[in-house]
Amino acid sequence: MKKCILSLLLVLGLVSCDKKEEGDYADYLVATPITMSVTDFKNSVDVVAPRPINESGKIYAYQNYIFVNDKYKGVHVIDNSDPSSPQKISFIKIAGNVDISVKGNFLYADSLTDLIVLDISEINAIRIVNRMEDVLRDNVVWPVADIYEYDGVDYQNEILIGWDVKTESRLKSEVYDRFDDQILLAEAANDSQVGQGGSLARFKIVNDYLYVVDSHTINVFEISDLENPKDLEDIYAGFDIETIFNRGNNLFLGSMRGMYIYDITSPATPTFISEFQHGTACDPVIVDGDYAYVTLRGGNNCGATESGLFIVDISDITTPVLATSYAMDEPYGLGIKENKLFICDGKFGLKVYDKTNIDNLVSLNHYENIITFDVIPMDETLIMIGDEILYQYRYLDNDIELISAMNLN
Repeated sequence: MKKCILSLLLVLGLVSCDKKEEGDYADYLVATPITMSVTDFKNSVDVVAPRPINESGKIYAYQNYIFVNDKYKGVHVIDNSDPSSPQKISFIKIAGNVDISVKGNFLYADSLTDLIVLDISEINAIRIVNRMEDVLRDNVVWPVADIYEYDGVDYQNEILIGWDVKTESRLKSEVYDRFDDQILLAEAANDSQVGQGGSLARFKIVNDYLYVVDSHTINVFEISDLENPKDLEDIYAGFDIETIFNRGNNLFLGSMRGMYIYDITSPATPTFISEFQHGTACDPVIVDGDYAYVTLRGGNNCGATESGLFIVDISDITTPVLATSYAMDEPYGLGIKENKLFICDGKFGLKVYDKTNIDNLVSLNHYENIITFDVIPMDETLIMIGDEILYQYRYLDNDIELISAMNLN
């Protein structure tokens, strides 16, 4: 009986303490740096057996294969010969990787500031053939978080390859004493034969040139010798650039500030044509006919408070003007197949529209209860990446039909 009473008192005491301190604690998003030694980083590229995905990133389609980026870790290789039953083949370990592009069985991938070239002609025996060091800007961006625990990183011998973000309960007074400046910044921010990538891509191959955008620059590579790219002079292009799209002799750059249009008639030296400005927001862009379709995502570190779809008239490429706009919830990537417009609206699902009349988009379907990130409209199927799930749809006259949903875990 004494043991029972003592246990009860201990439990009541714990509950009492919890209640006493409950108001002093709060949940915070805590970002911890993921680092790797310099030596390990330079030797980090390897092809290993398939493994579960950690955080799905961008997608890329080439011939019968789909490549899915595992953010900052590498690329999952998937055999898509049968879209109703795609199969994992392997995983290419590439530290700090977020983007790829493919031409003629050579895959180009970023590894922080390095450009990696892999021969994928034998898909079961992929091999690295080139590593160009320090030709790109660092692609690791600061994540949305309240606290950044970067103390203790040995910047002399370690390389930052990503961030691990988790929700943690912490004592408010300790947080504000230690991270006062960070908290204020976070609160202010809360009041980014050629295959085909999605609308969120930063890599784009056009003929014999590979264009890679970073936050301010178009990095230009001449790749007529696919195995040995030539690093040409970079082109300063603007601010907060996130995506790149090509149509004919023009590059369309999506940035947090607007859309920049560049001429590549002389492909080694892109030249500025015009820009379309909007409020600060995360911004991919695609082009079809006389119109550019731009999704703006507000909230968090994207700046704007509202989200939407902007349709910009580019019939006069030197003077783009807003034609119309539509409210959205949380848009990320988008794609077009003939008169169908597909918008990945984050946790609000996939939205399908008939865009025959841009002034009156007609909703064909809204696939709710799924998380969507980016799409690639292929000739016969629509490929979409969501929350660690690869979706494929078949086109119908006025809709699409699910073929498969592959869990990448």
